[in-house]
Amino acid sequence: MHKRTALTRGVLLAMASMLAACGGGSGGDDDGNGGTNPSPVAELKVLSNRADLVSGGDALIEVVAPAGTDPATLKIDVNGADVTNAFELRPDGRYYGLVTGLTEGRNLLRAASPTGKGAELEITNHPIGGPVISGAQITPWTCDTTVTAPTANNPDLGDPLDAQCNIAAPVYRYQYRTLTGGFAPYDVANPPAADAIAKTTTDQGHTVPYIVRIERGVINRGKYDLAYLADPSDPTAAWQPWNVPASWNQKLFWKFGSGCDYRRVQGNPGNVMDYVALSRGFMVASSEMTQYGTHCNDVTSAETVIMMKEHIIEKYGPIRYTMADGSSGGAHQQHLHASNYPGLLQGILPAAGWQDTWTAGREFADCGLLKRYHDSQAGTSLDMTNMQRALVAGHRWNQVCEGPANTNMASRVPFYIDPAVGCGDPDDQWSRSNPTGSRCTLQDFNIAVFGPRDATGYAKSPLDNVGIQYGFNALNSGAISAEQFVAMNEQVGGYDIDGQWQPSRMQADPGAAEIAHGSGRIPYGQNLGNVAIIADVEFNITEEHYDFRTWVIRNRILAVHDDYDNHVIWRHKSRVPDFAARRFDAMNDWLMRTEADATDRPLREKLIANKPDIATDSCYRSDSEQWSTDPAYCNTGATPNMDSTVVAGLFEPGVDEWPVFRDTRVASGESLASDIMKCQLKPLNRGDYQANFTNSQWSRLSAVFPGGVCDYSKPGVGQVAPDPWQTFSDGPGGKPLGPAPTSHAAA
Repeated sequence: MHKRTALTRGVLLAMASMLAACGGGSGGDDDGNGGTNPSPVAELKVLSNRADLVSGGDALIEVVAPAGTDPATLKIDVNGADVTNAFELRPDGRYYGLVTGLTEGRNLLRAASPTGKGAELEITNHPIGGPVISGAQITPWTCDTTVTAPTANNPDLGDPLDAQCNIAAPVYRYQYRTLTGGFAPYDVANPPAADAIAKTTTDQGHTVPYIVRIERGVINRGKYDLAYLADPSDPTAAWQPWNVPASWNQKLFWKFGSGCDYRRVQGNPGNVMDYVALSRGFMVASSEMTQYGTHCNDVTSAETVIMMKEHIIEKYGPIRYTMADGSSGGAHQQHLHASNYPGLLQGILPAAGWQDTWTAGREFADCGLLKRYHDSQAGTSLDMTNMQRALVAGHRWNQVCEGPANTNMASRVPFYIDPAVGCGDPDDQWSRSNPTGSRCTLQDFNIAVFGPRDATGYAKSPLDNVGIQYGFNALNSGAISAEQFVAMNEQVGGYDIDGQWQPSRMQADPGAAEIAHGSGRIPYGQNLGNVAIIADVEFNITEEHYDFRTWVIRNRILAVHDDYDNHVIWRHKSRVPDFAARRFDAMNDWLMRTEADATDRPLREKLIANKPDIATDSCYRSDSEQWSTDPAYCNTGATPNMDSTVVAGLFEPGVDEWPVFRDTRVASGESLASDIMKCQLKPLNRGDYQANFTNSQWSRLSAVFPGGVCDYSKPGVGQVAPDPWQTFSDGPGGKPLGPAPTSHAAA
């Protein structure tokens, strides 16, 4: 009992320190010895979330009694209703309980002592169907909770109770690990023999039957799954947050999903049957709303994680720390959440490492424009070779932009910016004959962030290519001629708000670039430098998930912190044995070491000081089946080279070559941070070019750029360090939540 109590107390303190931004932190002073200094009056603390972000009508709350006062003598009420019976002195020595029945909106929690020294705390409760911080929800929205042919992995949740798709109660299903190394359904009514069930030993040293209990419910209009090792004493039972079984190590692993889609109908969560995480004792979580392939809105994704973590804490117990993984669209979300909601995630494992959604979106548009231009020049004197096209875009070869591979960017441009394409084809989808229908673009799916551009109700777009000199680096290296450069920039054009090509450059809607930066849609290095990152970088130089995107994040961290010591890159060209376990265990070890650091140094210093030896930039040599940590060989520095053998006019890296190519904006002169949505301009200057222009060419170039060209010595338009923890509840643009509410003295 003593060991269990000590662990629980440590867990609560870890939650208060590491997750103060998203759970707890409502007052209290650490006494330096693992306790809290009692105040002269009672103190009220929401442990499961910020007091102003509570959802679902309940909250886990601690009451700290005044010095010398027995907490059991306190009278506690919410909005005048007595809730004293919800509180008890728990095994960890703290007085807390789950308060239910909160009304939507403002609630007043009060604690009164016999001496009259009381306290009160305002709690703001939001609907379990949302929103909390994301602003107005996307409509129409179709519920899909009823499953006519349920399966072991797709249970029926029953008919929805309302338009938010809420259900009567979560449902549970069970899996167990077989002795042959697979998962199989666990029949509650007819369970397998105990000796047919594998066992696992958690990272806390507890050996338990490998039985997994999976909860499926609906939060924030999306289906979610929670998987965890069942209580060994009763595999079909839940538990209380102050009585956690040894099977759960009180750590969370979030599975973010790939893609970028704008569906307006419920889908299923991602797969939570993660063998590595579950076997170590982690709880594994996923939601449809954090699957970019069904819901490409990073604010709603973050909101869902906030709401789900509150649910977990209130139902299962405090969370020590949260790790996450996810590739492609899952990488977008990890970077965005780590940057914008510090404390939500402590360690991230991005793969196919997109830096974010919007700066990548610029390149999709660029590639569509470049492909159109190149196609128009086929067979003319201005037609470029594949190598020239590759260098104009910054890539290994032209097909990264142009195709025909289905993961080239040009072919997918309409999906992101044409309102008549995608989003599940709702009955009222926008078309020119139905201009009031649902618009299926990235910005329209995020209209709560960007707001409408005008009376049409179409969302503002931050896409902009005014001043962009396509092929700038290729020109200065001598790869293309002055005439090729001038003609391309004359004719490349842009896209209008309906995703249709236009001869003029595209301009961000007024205020849209400012919102993109100020609201945090472009991840910033400050908070990215305060989370542990181990990036899975599969050597990819042939399609849209190419390697360079990971170096964009590295350079954003470097720009703020002057180092990137919290950012680890693991490169590989072939399958690595036990790679998932290696990366997971390295991150878990890193966070455990940081959690145990009792010094008063800042979090970033703790992360760097406690980084395990294995967490270092590396590349896997398939020839020797060994990891190399030589940064020169692995090409892992902040400014990696593009050195590669050239065969038949194309880059063809050899086995010992690890080039890192660039994106279209860096190839046009932007820094490796690649983080500007709309550039500031400067006058054309012949001294910026290594090429000689004729007077006619210079005159034509001046006509292309009447306002000037991008000045990359200056920040972008509206490019500022975003405030963390923003809400869009009061409308587009976002505003900081500010400090979490705390309790104060009351008569």
